Amino acid sequence: MAHQKNTRKEILRVVLAASLTIVGVTHFTHTEQFVKIMPPQLPNPVALVYISGFFEILGGIGLLIPLVSVLAAWGIIALFIAVFPANINQAINSIPIDGIPDHQLLYWFRLPFQIPLIVWAWWYTKKAELQLGADEIIAQAAQNRTSSKGL
Repeated sequence: MAHQKNTRKEILRVVLAASLTIVGVTHFTHTEQFVKIMPPQLPNPVALVYISGFFEILGGIGLLIPLVSVLAAWGIIALFIAVFPANINQAINSIPIDGIPDHQLLYWFRLPFQIPLIVWAWWYTKKAELQLGADEIIAQAAQNRTSSKGL
């Protein structure tokens, strides 16, 4: 049962990582769509879109690297919180984005989904030493420490 739960968790890790990476790339390929939803009070919206896209890609990749994945998960949580004002701005001003159905209720309905996304990322902040691949890294670090003491 524990193995099945861990397998499910690792599959969902890949899903989250791939989703973040793909969405991050779209920040560079469809920049204008993200600029449209930026709150007007924020300076340099194009730069902010690029920065958030970069960190989405970085978080997606980092989530797949054992031990670094915990830091990446905390970064993803911070990112989900940081982009929330753009989602609120989109809902308040009913700003359409290409490829997403244009309906104001959908924009408002989307807002609470930041919570499960944050919880999903938070799931990967727990027990780094038990995450997939961590045991190999820990063993390698211990071996390196032992061999360096012999020098």
